[in-house]
Amino acid sequence: MFYMWTESEQFGIMSMTGMSSELQDAIPEVQIICRKIRPHAEIQAGKNYYVFIAVKYKTQLVNGTNYFIKVHVGGDEYVHLRVYESLPHAGSKLELCGIQMSKTRFDPVEFF
Repeated sequence: MFYMWTESEQFGIMSMTGMSSELQDAIPEVQIICRKIRPHAEIQAGKNYYVFIAVKYKTQLVNGTNYFIKVHVGGDEYVHLRVYESLPHAGSKLELCGIQMSKTRFDPVEFF
């Protein structure tokens, strides 16, 4: 299998293409992604969330970036989002690729 080393300019970290990063505390840029994708998440979940705060995240460099984000949605409830962001030359568009509901703050953020 061939891996290409790339440097993530946005986060200043080294990562192998296809491999996910370590779990990190959410940064403001990840909260902005959540704010933009929230309406799509609420439609897929079939409910409106009172709060929608990114807590933790991982990234995976592909032909763009996959974000795996743990989001606090109120009380003891969390959801995990998989969001794809296309490369800048393709418009850096965001797409919600999946949502896992009924998560807790202790559930690991994993590829899905």
